[in-house]
Amino acid sequence: MKILWTPLIPYSLPEDTVKEFGQKSPIGRPTQPAELAAVYVLLASPEASYITGMVYGVTGGTASCNRIVE
Repeated sequence: MKILWTPLIPYSLPEDTVKEFGQKSPIGRPTQPAELAAVYVLLASPEASYITGMVYGVTGGTASCNRIVE
């Protein structure tokens, strides 16, 4: 489960859900779009010219524990 904060979250979820959004993730908060952008920028840069066939998971710890904290 990926928990990504976007500007639409406050408008599309009930207020109590917005306050708790992302708290059950392993790091206790939702992912910010800028945290994903760094990986995209790296992969689009000349420094990534030797990177092929890799999957980079910006998961906030969900891949390492494979569960949502209750």
